[in-house]
Order: sequence, then C-alpha cells, then structure tokens
Amino acid sequence: MSHAGGHARTCKVTFLPDNRTVTVRSGVTLLEASRRANAALRTRCGGVAGCLMCKVSADAEALLRLNDPTEPERRKLGPQLDEGIRLGCQARVRGDVVVTVPEDPLKAAIRRKLAEQAEEELW
Repeated sequence: MSHAGGHARTCKVTFLPDNRTVTVRSGVTLLEASRRANAALRTRCGGVAGCLMCKVSADAEALLRLNDPTEPERRKLGPQLDEGIRLGCQARVRGDVVVTVPEDPLKAAIRRKLAEQAEEELW
C-alpha cells in the first residue's frame, strides 16, 4: 500500500451503537481504535485472540476495509467470519469503517431487568 517515507493514511472508525468516531492511522487494530474513541470494546487476553471478548460485527463494505482475517481469528471464529464477525484485537483498519460492538451480556441482562421493572410499575 504505502511505501517507506510516505504519509500513513488516516481512517475514520465509527463504533455503533454508541456512535463514537475516531481518526486513526491505517493499520491500527479496532481494539486500539476503540480505546481512543472511548468505545466499550472489552478484552481480557491483552489482544492476543485468546478471550474472544472483543468481537465486533461489520458489514460487507467494512470487511473490505479491514485486513484479511488472521490465523488465530480463523481458528477461533471459524464460520462466524462468514457472518461478518471479527476480533477487534486482530482486525486492522485500511479505510473508513463502521463496526457494531455487541452489547455486553451483563449490561443486556441488567437492561432487560430494568425494562421488566418499569413495565410492572405501569400497572
């Protein structure tokens, strides 16, 4: 892509559903971009494709603007790769992308519980 001495391209990365956008250098991982954007992309393994907590989903257009899946991603995700799932610690941006961060399971459970309580209070 770019040769030595040339300026590194910058890419805009948007994280949904929080709609946080950050500009990073081409080649930065989505995990790194999420930290700069203050978007909640969780990880426990330190970015070595060990914990699978940093999954994001991307549409076909966004997938074209990420690096090809790495060997650890292929091993860990398998068929999920075909569904547009990538690991934030392995996926590197090569252009402007929009990715969706799945809701934290604990947050989802709390949100459902609060919604149930709110419904009960209506009656």
